[in-house]
Amino acid sequence: MTTARDIMSANPKCIGENDTLVDAARLMSDLDVGALPICGEDGRLKGMLTDRDIVVKCLARGGDPNQATAGSLAEGKPVTVGADDDVRDVLTTMETHQVRRLPVIDGYDLVGIISQADIALSLSATQTGEAVEAISE
Repeated sequence: MTTARDIMSANPKCIGENDTLVDAARLMSDLDVGALPICGEDGRLKGMLTDRDIVVKCLARGGDPNQATAGSLAEGKPVTVGADDDVRDVLTTMETHQVRRLPVIDGYDLVGIISQADIALSLSATQTGEAVEAISE
């Protein structure tokens, strides 16, 4: 059985819930990523922040990214998968919640991120195509 731990990108960098959106954008640029996990002062996952979130939920609404915090854009309970979950469960979760990136947790600790690219590297071309189509509906 292939697990989330087998295909995830390990040791993800977090943006702090009290860090500004400018800080988040700079970190995204430095890491060449389009999303970051938001971590609280307690080290626990609070949500995910995307570059699109910064543009649509802050800039387009006249917000100041120098003042707005990453935590202010965290909405609801983050969708996650367990590190030992089967890759089929990972796909189901991505499809059900229509997300392209999933934080991977072990207990309460963030241990990785799974993206569509990680899925593509672990599945056949046919399975990857089906997964991407289902996630993007």
